[in-house]
Amino acid sequence: MFVSNNFLRLGALSALVGMALGVWMGANQDFVLRPVHAHINLLGFASMMLFGLFYRAFPAVARGWLPMTHFVLSVLGFLILMPSLTLMLLQRPLFLPGMIASEIMLVASMAVFVIIVFKATMAKDAAA
Repeated sequence: MFVSNNFLRLGALSALVGMALGVWMGANQDFVLRPVHAHINLLGFASMMLFGLFYRAFPAVARGWLPMTHFVLSVLGFLILMPSLTLMLLQRPLFLPGMIASEIMLVASMAVFVIIVFKATMAKDAAA
């Protein structure tokens, strides 16, 4: 349940942060950070919540090094991408290498998740 619970918690927190950023942008009529807002909501809220729900639906695949690798890559990639993207949009590309690394982490985390999904669904098909 560690992976599922933590994905769900991060997803909920991301929804709150994404909404707060959206409210701030609207109140200030400053939409420079709209890509950050979109990424927080998509990668943070939607993806993390779906990952957490998937691991709830298939608890047998939520244990071991593969789901932990998925979790670590997803969280690190997300936490590095958001400030890096923010700085880039604010014309301070200090962490451009970090942004590139985080994007690679996020794609790698999705590749790991694809493997996990195929393992889980193939096992489910075999049992049916």
